[in-house]
This record gives sequence, C-alpha cells and structure tokens, in this order.
Amino acid sequence: MPVQTSGRPPSLEAPRASARMSATIPTQPGSGRPPTTTPASRKRRRKDPLWARITLIFGAVLMLTSGVAIVGGKVMIDQATGNIDQRNLLGDAGKSGAEGGANLDGPIDMLLLGVDARQSWAPDDVRADSIIVLHIPASHDQAYLISIPRDTEARIPAFPKTGYQGGVDKINAAFQAGVRNGGGWEGGAQLTAQTIKQMTGISFDGAAIINFGGFKRIIDTLGSVRICVSQEVKSHHMVYVDGKPMWNAEAKKTGKPMTPVVHKKGCREMAGWAALDYSRQRYGLKNADYDRQQNQQQLIKAMAKKATQNGTLTNPAKISKLIDAAGDAFVLDTGGVPVADFIFTMRGVTGSDLTMLRTNGGTFNGNGNNREALSEQTLEMFRAVKEDRLADFVVANPEVLSTRK
Repeated sequence: MPVQTSGRPPSLEAPRASARMSATIPTQPGSGRPPTTTPASRKRRRKDPLWARITLIFGAVLMLTSGVAIVGGKVMIDQATGNIDQRNLLGDAGKSGAEGGANLDGPIDMLLLGVDARQSWAPDDVRADSIIVLHIPASHDQAYLISIPRDTEARIPAFPKTGYQGGVDKINAAFQAGVRNGGGWEGGAQLTAQTIKQMTGISFDGAAIINFGGFKRIIDTLGSVRICVSQEVKSHHMVYVDGKPMWNAEAKKTGKPMTPVVHKKGCREMAGWAALDYSRQRYGLKNADYDRQQNQQQLIKAMAKKATQNGTLTNPAKISKLIDAAGDAFVLDTGGVPVADFIFTMRGVTGSDLTMLRTNGGTFNGNGNNREALSEQTLEMFRAVKEDRLADFVVANPEVLSTRK
C-alpha cells in the first residue's frame, strides 16, 4: 500500500445540481390498500455490485450496471457526477497516509449523515439526526451499517474554524457546533467526524451528507419503496389536511380540520413523504431512537433494493433524474479519490445485502446524566471496525444483528 503524504484533499466547491421534485399522489387515509408489488419483483435475488448499492446509500445513485460492463466508462461517470457538490467533510478525521490515505485497496469506512434543514429554520440551527458508519472490509464482499445513537454523550473537541471551545454534549450537537459562525455543512461534518474518531478510533475514507428532503425526492423519483412497519406509530411531524399530508406547522396555518398520520403495522409500498416520515419517528416506539435507527437503516436498504429492481442502475436517463432529485440536498466527500475511480474500485464486487448492526443491544444505555453511553460491547464493535475484523465479531456476537427486514 503506497504511503500518501496527505490523506485529505483541500476543500472543493463543485457546482450544485439542480433540485427537482417529482410529484406523487400520497395514499389517502383510510384507503387500507397500499400499492401492490408483483411476485416477479421478489422472485429472484439480484446479485448487484456492492458499489452500486453504496452509491444509493450516498443518496444520489451515481452509477450504473447490474453485473455487466460499466456503461460509458469513466468519461460518462465523470459527466453524470460532475454536478455533485463535493467538499472536504472529514478534515483531520480522514485516514492518514499510514492508514492508507486515499488508497481503497484495504477496508473502506464512510460516515453518512442525515440532517433536517428546513427553509423556516436558521441555517446554523441544524443537527445531525442520523449518524451512520458504513464499513466495507478489505475483502470487499460485505457492507455493514452501524447507527450511533443521537443522544450519546460525547466529548466534542474544540473547533477553531467556528470558535467552538469544545465541551461535553449529545453527539448530534457536534454538527451544529461545526455549522455555526460560517462553518457550514462542511464544518458540521468535520467536527462530527472528529468527535466520532476521538470516541471510537475510526478514521474515514469519505463521507456524505443528505438533507431528509433529499431522501424524499429520491424516493419519489424511484416511485416508492417497500417498508415494513413493525410497530404502529402516530406521526409527531405530519397530519392530513383535505386528505393531503402536511407538516404540523403548515397544517395549523390552514385552519382546517387535521387528521393524524398513523403508520399501521405491516409491509407496504410507501411514497417518499410516508417512508421518510415513518423513518423519522421515535416517540411512541418501544425502544425510541433505537427503533428509529433500525427504521432508517431499513429505508436505506429499501432504496437500494428498489433501484436494482426497476432497472435504474442500467438506465442513464433514470440515473440523471436521481442525481437531479438529490440536488443541493446532497454533499459528498470521496477522500480525494475521483468519483469514477471510487466506483471502479468496487465495480466487480458482488455480495450479500447490507448487514444492519445495533449498538447497545438496541436499548437505551443511560449514563446517569439523562444521556447515553456506548456499552463495552459496542466499543468493542467499533474496535473491530477499526481493525477490520467485524465479520468475526458479528459471528461471536450475533445479538448485534438487527432483526428488521
């Protein structure tokens, strides 16, 4: 593995893609009949390249094929991904030269952040409500998703870029501290990544941020996703007004009667707004944020499955629409590796579905300060990620596997 003089690129400010909203008609309350899926769509287990699934996780579906040649080669990949907003999201948390730098021959670790940045909120009033570590072993034959609880107490390091002096807070506050005073999403991601590195020892090859609104647009472009609701839950964010879903605040302004949005137990195809709303619920669920983590992981997996089932990854026109749908709600960092090279690195990888893992046994692990602490088993799981022995750890600790479909 060659030694790199620097594992991180300078900040890049690529032009942002245009954001386009695909119109969908939500299921009316009380219909009781979600759209059906054909048996053919579930008959065969697709063996799609792992890199294709990973690009879905990033929120943009960068490219292409289903076990065949990459369409158009690197030139087309460069053209299709040229408008994706690329920045240095990791700062000092990127892998050093001694850890491989920008070389992707070994294990690959990515930081995935989901943020809720609404137009009505101040630009610097943003926290990372979804924090996921994606680990791909050096064998490149598997991928693991590990969610970090948002209420985990963390020692957040000082961040001179925004004047933050450092302190102890919930881990999702690290993004907010990095965003303020002009730090932007780039600063928020850097401080979050540094906090996680300090807590777990993990350095990253790259990162991605997506606003939850971007997830909605991507799902609407896919048409829908199949989600299995394990517990009936009433939405704390949305209601129906005249049969149409609306944010609570917007619905109140209409002065019209409001009907609760209730996600009923069972499996069904969901439009973007419904899938996203369900994945964001934590109040009313048995294990609160832990159940939400599993629901968010399920959403990522459902998006990947849908794109491989409907031919999106082999259709340049559909790919272009998905990238447009992600728009300026998506920011990517490939650790200094060109996007095309990143994709080609994993072009021949096939493997099983994404494996979803649980922290703290899937239940709240209080530290006596109304916050959470990572259990010793969870800390050992992250050590296994750093040392690229996660597969062995999971075999020895099968209880960390998520039971969600």
